[in-house]
Amino acid sequence: MYRFKKHYWLSCCIILIGVIVIMYIPKEAKSEQSFMEPTVFVHGYKGTYHSFGNMLHRFEYKYQWGHKALEYRISGNGAIHVNNRAAKSEGPAFIQVIFDENRASFADSVSYLSAALKHMKEKLQIDSINLVGHSMGGIVALKFIKEQLSSSDDYPNVEKYVAIGSPFDGIYQESYFDIHQDAGAQDLMPHSDALEALYTNEHTFPIDIDVLSIASTGDIIAVPKSVSALENIIPSTQYEKVLIDNRYLGHSDLHESEKVDKLLYTFLFVE
Repeated sequence: MYRFKKHYWLSCCIILIGVIVIMYIPKEAKSEQSFMEPTVFVHGYKGTYHSFGNMLHRFEYKYQWGHKALEYRISGNGAIHVNNRAAKSEGPAFIQVIFDENRASFADSVSYLSAALKHMKEKLQIDSINLVGHSMGGIVALKFIKEQLSSSDDYPNVEKYVAIGSPFDGIYQESYFDIHQDAGAQDLMPHSDALEALYTNEHTFPIDIDVLSIASTGDIIAVPKSVSALENIIPSTQYEKVLIDNRYLGHSDLHESEKVDKLLYTFLFVE
């Protein structure tokens, strides 16, 4: 009897240990994790978490339009750090991309964005996105679409693209460059090589991406004339522009505006 009990309890212990081991084996990220209508937000020159952080907070908690699912932070050496918030099954997913080197050139910023989007496709099986950029972020997003997306299958397809206060013809205010003289600022100067490259026919804009450009009469950094230069790059059949007539709505106010919130949501998610 003693030997039987001993074997019985030994067997029970082995089974229990097996169950515990199975429970604590690290699980790979679920490839079936769902990101409904994912939209990627890219800040501009000198941008930070706060550039789109407040907007995405409003989207999620004020309007219940969706949820912030991912936050990417890209270091200056291209290292990717991902904060993966639990993806919800309902509503659009919002993805914020933040560059530690937020004064980098267009070329370097495009490489940072490309690394994040490649990671999304390879590791999270995100096959299509919307792409939203504020200021220089809109230019970086455009350069990614023209130069990277059309030449590689490594990235998610872009369904819709939105530029908010993006100076596609450069920043006309000369005094701006008395203060800002780094690589990003140099690229934002009118007639810079980086801006001129946007207008070459070497890389055409894909015909299946819908585009929205938003400007404000109160923006003295990306003035409406510079923002409207996007018309020279995007076919008119794909292009929609909105000029907000509000002299108090400045450059950084654009991503804090409820009017802009509603324009974005309607364009991205309302058929």
